Amino acid sequence: MAGRWPLLRSIVRGCLAGTLIGVTINDRYASLVTVRGSSMLPTFEPQSADRALVERLCLDTRFGFSRGDVVVFRSPTEHQSLVVKRLIALPGDWIQVPAAQEIRQIPKGHCWVEGDNPDISCDSRSYGPVRDSIAPMKNYSFCAILLEAA
Repeated sequence: MAGRWPLLRSIVRGCLAGTLIGVTINDRYASLVTVRGSSMLPTFEPQSADRALVERLCLDTRFGFSRGDVVVFRSPTEHQSLVVKRLIALPGDWIQVPAAQEIRQIPKGHCWVEGDNPDISCDSRSYGPVRDSIAPMKNYSFCAILLEAA
């Protein structure tokens, strides 16, 4: 019985250390995002429950983000859920909004995002530009940044 305590203590310490490392990695460095809905078809397939590995370090001061990057941000309509869209325009860019037949400039500190499946995507065409935040993210071959609604 006495020989079990060191083994049990070692297992508990290993589990605690693993949990702390996992939580730290998920919180600060990388996390998984499940892509639901069809707004990013064909890039992401909701039927196969595509997941994006999102790295938060790719867009520090050495890297920027650019048009075409896939971004993850809090939904302006459902603040509890994350949305995956493609970055279309950067601050200072001009964009034509087809539904409104207007041309507008993206304000400083904001970006314009759209889904790859425009027929069903609720994106900047619906809620306007989104503010860029300080939490960068990356998806395998796509650079991304965490954004918040304006």
